[in-house]
Amino acid sequence: MTFQNQPVAQLLPQAVGSTIQLVTFSFVLAIIFGIGLGVVTALRVYSGFDYSITLVSFFLYSLPSFLMAVLLKSFIALDYNNFLVDPRIPPVNLVVIAVVVGLVIQLIVGGILKRRLIVFAVSAVVTAGMLLLMQATGWFTDPSLGPVFVILFTAGIGLAMVTLLAGTKNRRAWLTAGINVLAAIIAYFAIQGLLNVSSVGTIVILAIVTVLVGLASGYFVGGHDRGLMMRIGALTAFLSAGVILLDRFMRSWIDYTQNYVSRPIATVGSQTPGLTGDIWITGIDTYTHLLLPTISLLLISFASYTRYSRSGMLEVLDQDYVRTARAKGLPERTVIVRHALRNMLIPIATLVATDIGALLGGAIITERVFAISGMGSLFNSGLSITDVNPVMGYFLVIAITAIAFNFLADLAYSALDPRVRVR
Repeated sequence: MTFQNQPVAQLLPQAVGSTIQLVTFSFVLAIIFGIGLGVVTALRVYSGFDYSITLVSFFLYSLPSFLMAVLLKSFIALDYNNFLVDPRIPPVNLVVIAVVVGLVIQLIVGGILKRRLIVFAVSAVVTAGMLLLMQATGWFTDPSLGPVFVILFTAGIGLAMVTLLAGTKNRRAWLTAGINVLAAIIAYFAIQGLLNVSSVGTIVILAIVTVLVGLASGYFVGGHDRGLMMRIGALTAFLSAGVILLDRFMRSWIDYTQNYVSRPIATVGSQTPGLTGDIWITGIDTYTHLLLPTISLLLISFASYTRYSRSGMLEVLDQDYVRTARAKGLPERTVIVRHALRNMLIPIATLVATDIGALLGGAIITERVFAISGMGSLFNSGLSITDVNPVMGYFLVIAITAIAFNFLADLAYSALDPRVRVR
C-alpha cells in the first residue's frame, strides 16, 4: 500500500504499460538504426560519411537526456504544430532543406568529386521538387501513400530482402519475394473495407496470416534452400503489410487533426484525456504522444550502438576467417552478411541485455519532462515523499526486465554463435 492507501499492484500495470511502450519503441529503433549505420560506417571507414556519423554520435551521446527532450519540445513540437496551421515552406527553408539532404546523400554514396557533385545536385533537386509537390497537394495536412507509393515501397522491400539475404543472382529468391510483393499489392486493394472496421484482434490475425503466407511461399519455392526462402518470404510479407498499415494510419490523420485535436504533436502525457475512437484514431494519438519522448531516448542509445557496431565490425573484418572467405572467392555480400555481421552481433547481444536497465533509468527523466505517468513518475513521487512501496515496485519491475533480457541474450548467443547450443 502507498501512503494514500492505494495498492501498489493497481498502480503498477498502468505505469508499466506506458514505460514499456515508450522504452520498447526507442529500444528497437535504436538497435535497428544504430547497428545498421555502424555497419555501413565500418564498410566506409575513414570516409567523409564515417567522420560525419562519428561526429553526430559523439554529439548525441554527450547530450543530457533532459536537454534533448527540451530541444525536441521547442523545435519540433511547437514549430511543427505552428507550421500545420499554414503548411507553406518559405523559399529559404526549402533551399536549406534541399542542400542539407543533398549533402547527406552524397556523403552516403561517396566516390570521386564528379560523382559526389552529380549525386548532390540530383538529390537536392528531387528533394525540393518533392516538398513543393507535397505542399501543392496538401499532403502535410492530409497525408497518405496511395497505390503508387505502396507499390514502390513493397517492391523496394522485396528488392532489399533479396539483395541482403540471397544475392541478386538467386532466381528462387526473386520468385519468393515477387510472390509476396504481388500478394501485398492485391491485399492492399482487397482489404480496405476490412481495415475500416478492424480492431486490434483483427490486425493481429492478419499479421499472423501474412507471416504464414510468406513462410508457405518460401517453403514451396525454396527447393534445396527452403530456410533462406522462408525467411525472405516472411520478412517481405510482414514489412509489406506494415506499409499497408502505415498508409491506413496516414489516411486517418486529417480526421484526427480536424475532429479531435488541433495541435497534434503532443508535449505532455501519453494519451489525450477522454479521447475515444477506432484503432486508427487511438493509434495516431499514441504515436503523437510518444513521438518526442521516443526520439529523446532513441538518439542517445542510437549513438552508443553506432559506435559499438562500427568497432565490432572493423575488428571482425580483420579476422582470419573473413580473409579466408574472401580468398575462396565468396561474394562480398556473403562475406559481410553471413560471416562478419553474424559474429559482430555476438558482443552486441550482451550490450543490448545490459543497456535496457540504463534505458529505463533514462526514461525517468524523459517521463518527467513530458509528464508521462509511467514508472519514472511512480518512482519520483514515491521518492519525494519517502514512500518505500512504490519505489520497491519500480525496482522489482526493473529487475524482472533485466533478467528477462539477459535470458533473451543467452538465446541470441545460441542463434548467432554456432559453438553455443541450448540443451
